[in-house]
Amino acid sequence: MFGIQDNPGHQTANPQASTKPTLVYDVSQMAIAAATESNGAATELLRNILNATPTIYGQLASLSQLRDHNTGRYQHHGLALDFGAGEVHNAIRRSHVDCFRRWMQLNLIEQKADLDLYIASLGIDRGTLVQAWTEVPFWRQLIPASIRGPERKQFVAEAKVLMALLRHSQGLPPDPDA
Repeated sequence: MFGIQDNPGHQTANPQASTKPTLVYDVSQMAIAAATESNGAATELLRNILNATPTIYGQLASLSQLRDHNTGRYQHHGLALDFGAGEVHNAIRRSHVDCFRRWMQLNLIEQKADLDLYIASLGIDRGTLVQAWTEVPFWRQLIPASIRGPERKQFVAEAKVLMALLRHSQGLPPDPDA
């Protein structure tokens, strides 16, 4: 079942109760768990970033923006000061892949609903956004580098369908480059 929740099932393990901090958060009724000794606090902060974004698409966009597209490394300078660049890179990379796979588990109707919520949350003119996304297909940057083959092809195909639906809803002609 698809739904966006305001984290009513949000739980975190008590770090004093264990030497291994464990993070559990609920997004769109899909539980994600991540636990490591060395980056539990970094993962907790990442959880806060993700939970501030109520849509899976928004989370995917947020995580992909933390990747330096020149080096492929994920960066968060504030976290890196406390946990080291390597630990932060690994935590964000794992979160990006997990988030991508949650998006891919949605059917096209659920993806469209999630995308509509994301667009509405931006507070900008929908027509302007659709035109900008047509000119520069931002959605291609959402794919984690480790995703290859059929998963990547499926994402691209579904993104093109979603873009066609968005263009149609704005009264724009089909994209000739799609």
